[in-house]
Amino acid sequence: MERTCVSALKLGLSGIAFTEHADFGGWAVLASDLGDYPHLRRFVVEDSSSGGPVGGTLRPPPLNAAGYLAAVERCREQFPLFRILSGVEIGEPHWHRDAVTALLKSGRFDRVIGSLHCLKADGETSEMPNLFRQCEPAEVVHDYLAELVRLIEGSDRFEVLGHIDYVVRYWPDRAAPFAVAEFEDEFRHVLRTLAGGERVLELNTRGPALPEMVRWWREEGGRALSFGSDAHAPSGVGRAFPEAAIVARTEGFQQRDSATGFWFVGG
Repeated sequence: MERTCVSALKLGLSGIAFTEHADFGGWAVLASDLGDYPHLRRFVVEDSSSGGPVGGTLRPPPLNAAGYLAAVERCREQFPLFRILSGVEIGEPHWHRDAVTALLKSGRFDRVIGSLHCLKADGETSEMPNLFRQCEPAEVVHDYLAELVRLIEGSDRFEVLGHIDYVVRYWPDRAAPFAVAEFEDEFRHVLRTLAGGERVLELNTRGPALPEMVRWWREEGGRALSFGSDAHAPSGVGRAFPEAAIVARTEGFQQRDSATGFWFVGG
């Protein structure tokens, strides 16, 4: 976390939010799904009885909220002139209401993100790579966007919706190139639902750039944007922020000097 702050300062950022993952339950994986995250392999419970492509279930440990918040305070002491927000990214908050409530009562989190990483199918929960192996690509996207609406309507414990286009990161090479226009009505439904609750859309810069999302967000009533580099390492901090800022400004969003760091329509 200290190295991440140093990277952010070198880029000239005025602040940073550490939104640590908090996931509950588990999801089906193959070892190859964790190529970029080898530290997660120790949390996989193998399923030798499975006759299909799924080899086990990843069961993440509980978030050590006290340890995490203590680490944030150490960073604030080390970088007193740098704005450092605490935060948490909650996976599938509408499925785990009691656990989410307990977590948020355990400490102060300045930024709470709600995210959808998994879908339920045939009695098991799976991340995107496993779903794309088993289903038609368009079907996975349809199901993902429908579940996002249920997530927004089913949980009021988060302020920011994370990576609305998360599913697109895993679009398979075997399929034709992803065409966002084919899913415009469904994306707009998600955005309209989010805007109705006066919440914030994250402009996540880790996946493929989808500038249409910012335009649709404004057209569906969205008023605020949050920038997220989804950095799991110091080197990823602020990735593609200059390009994202151009997209945001083009659609009428402007930066405000506020404690949140959100950008708003009309400045």
